[in-house]
Amino acid sequence: MHETAIVSSLFEVIQRQIAEHDIPRVIRVNLKIGDFAVVEPMTLRACFEVFAEGTVVEGAELVIQRVPIVGRCRRCGHQFEVKNHDFRCLGCANSSVEMLSGKELYIDSLDVEA
Repeated sequence: MHETAIVSSLFEVIQRQIAEHDIPRVIRVNLKIGDFAVVEPMTLRACFEVFAEGTVVEGAELVIQRVPIVGRCRRCGHQFEVKNHDFRCLGCANSSVEMLSGKELYIDSLDVEA
């Protein structure tokens, strides 16, 4: 269950922001998570709730924005969404594909009480 480690790291970032900006309450945490990160949203939410207990983040909404895996063929330049981790170019079937998105896993923003 790597979601626990992910949430632990996210809370380190959140706690730094809370301290740095003297935030009284976090209302929403907006995450961007790429499909290549292979994160289970339900497990991530459950871990988030546990970490949030007793903090200014308790009760905050966790919003997860999925980022699809997008690749670009190094041979023909075709850009496409990768499905089922099949990185062959849809245009020329070449398997040399540069990954443009899908590895993301970060806090996009925090909505807070002023």
